[in-house]
Amino acid sequence: MLQLADAHCHLDAHHFPDGPDGVIERGRAAGVIGYVVVGLARVDAAAGGDPIDPARFAVDLARRIPERVTACVGLHPHDAADYSEPLHASLRELARAPEVAAVGEIGLDYHYDHSPREQQRAVFAALIGLAREVRKPIVVHTRSAPDDTLDILEREGAREVGGIIHCFSEDRRFAARALDLGFDLSFSGIVTFKNAQAVQDVAGWAPLDRILVETDSPYLAPVPFRGKKCEPALVLYTARHMAELRAIAPEVLAEATLRNTERRFGKLFAP
Repeated sequence: MLQLADAHCHLDAHHFPDGPDGVIERGRAAGVIGYVVVGLARVDAAAGGDPIDPARFAVDLARRIPERVTACVGLHPHDAADYSEPLHASLRELARAPEVAAVGEIGLDYHYDHSPREQQRAVFAALIGLAREVRKPIVVHTRSAPDDTLDILEREGAREVGGIIHCFSEDRRFAARALDLGFDLSFSGIVTFKNAQAVQDVAGWAPLDRILVETDSPYLAPVPFRGKKCEPALVLYTARHMAELRAIAPEVLAEATLRNTERRFGKLFAP
């Protein structure tokens, strides 16, 4: 059985009402031994409560299952309009926890534009600064904003901490500059989609020691599960497809991406 790490998954109750334990058990049965769980701060005016609580969930899970889970904390660009100095301070405090391996996901999303672009750019820059302050890598979300994403990463000194481009969906030109800035490339189920030729090109071209695999659960299930709810167990299908694109054995791809995930996030997962 392959041993794999899911480099980016959302397991909170909003997505998995029955809790994360069953999801992790199913993943483990499929060979997934490591989980980078993303916790995103979110202001919910209807529900009330502390906006940092959704991010804290990921940290608590990593604390409870340290042999399998490490956490990231951030603010999605969709929610950049909710950014405030008190929220920044709360994220800074949480990001210092030893269970937190990275700051993210953070970045730009010009596809949906749920927050004004100017505000997205300002918050992205501020949170890169937070990552540099706590000296942890960055998990970047970028959609329909390639040039602004790369320019802000460079301008704000993100090279100092590096990180990953999560759910990679750009082309080789973007990939080359991201790699030069110290960012690894993490591939989701998108790489299995028939119309994702540019992503597949990068997946076959990028250095083996600079690629990761992820699910972005509960989104973007790989073929043959496209359109269904995704969970970490399905990262196996993404890894197999990546191995085909690179004309290497799945075992080689799995070993490399597992080690790359452990290196990037500074976490060794139990076999």
